[in-house]
Amino acid sequence: MKKILSLVIIMVSVIIANAQNDTLFTRTEIYHPGDYSSTNYRIPAVITAKDGSIVAVTDKRKYNEGDLPQDIDIVCNRSTDGGVTWSEPYTIAQGTGVNHGFGDCALAWSNDENGLIAVFVGGPGLWYSTPSEPIRSYKSYSYDNGQTWTEPEDITDFIFGDNCIIPEHQSWRASFFGSGNGLLTSTGRIMFVAAIREDSAQSLSNYAVYSDDNGLTWQVSGRASTNGDEAKVTELVDGRILMSIRHNGKRWYNISSNGGQTWRPNVSSWNDITAPACNGDLIRYTSVDQGHNKNRLLHSVPKGNQRTDVTVYISYDEGETWPVSKTIVPYSSAYSSLCVMPDGTIGLYVEENPDGTIGNYLTAFYIFSLEWLTEGKDTY
Repeated sequence: MKKILSLVIIMVSVIIANAQNDTLFTRTEIYHPGDYSSTNYRIPAVITAKDGSIVAVTDKRKYNEGDLPQDIDIVCNRSTDGGVTWSEPYTIAQGTGVNHGFGDCALAWSNDENGLIAVFVGGPGLWYSTPSEPIRSYKSYSYDNGQTWTEPEDITDFIFGDNCIIPEHQSWRASFFGSGNGLLTSTGRIMFVAAIREDSAQSLSNYAVYSDDNGLTWQVSGRASTNGDEAKVTELVDGRILMSIRHNGKRWYNISSNGGQTWRPNVSSWNDITAPACNGDLIRYTSVDQGHNKNRLLHSVPKGNQRTDVTVYISYDEGETWPVSKTIVPYSSAYSSLCVMPDGTIGLYVEENPDGTIGNYLTAFYIFSLEWLTEGKDTY
């Protein structure tokens, strides 16, 4: 009860502070180190379900802040009032010890009426994985807008490893999904991006992993990048797929003209987005073909050369340029995920540390309007 009360006080104080500017901007802290007997929380992902509720997923890193193969649970919280209050956490995948944890969850709509799909990994970590003892890839479904989830199902053999159905991928050493948003395209294709260790080198390549039968079977695209890392995709209004790729410096991107099956031979760079090597998010905000006045994309990522100043960028030309941006978290902050609510309000779920130190993050959910984001120059 004390924690809930403190969150309400924080939220109300922010609303009052912004009332004179007639803006919408609230911040609610969801997890702190130590909550629910877990030393750390990381790797936020958030999505607006088909009923308008908001579903947030987080790594519950129970004993330390390390990545897999540490003992990690994937936990879910749900909000039915636009991100103002949140449910108690419930578990999608429960770790049972070192080498038996789960993490790095990504979310997308499925083709079911009230459906969501989550993909994540588990077992040995990225750098310990081998073709014979691989880090495993899983899927889980929700048929009730994130209230309950099916038991994790292993889909590793569609992607890589000794038993992979693609002979050329049997020698690959590891794969993990970029946490945050996946994609349900206009054709019904479900798509996520995997970072792949193709050999023993300490480097990663990016491939789209997609399904045309609602997740029953999966295919792997051609290579989209070398020396990449976590990446995100969104669909452009002309049907092409845009991929944003983690890179230190000017943010990389690539484009597919055939639904994510193959990609341009070389990546390009955005001059408007300079970021450290850090995960971010990329989503569609509005499109003219869905009745809006403008095409808009949103991108979130730290700004500069350190994991600080998570910023949200807007593109009005389908990702060619990102001329408008605003820093949402003006201190230590890293991974983030975006959602759009039915009324056009924007949500940002982010790991951050208000005292300025790197690591040992809490997670917070921000709510703001397009008007606030653009200093009144654009309206939903």
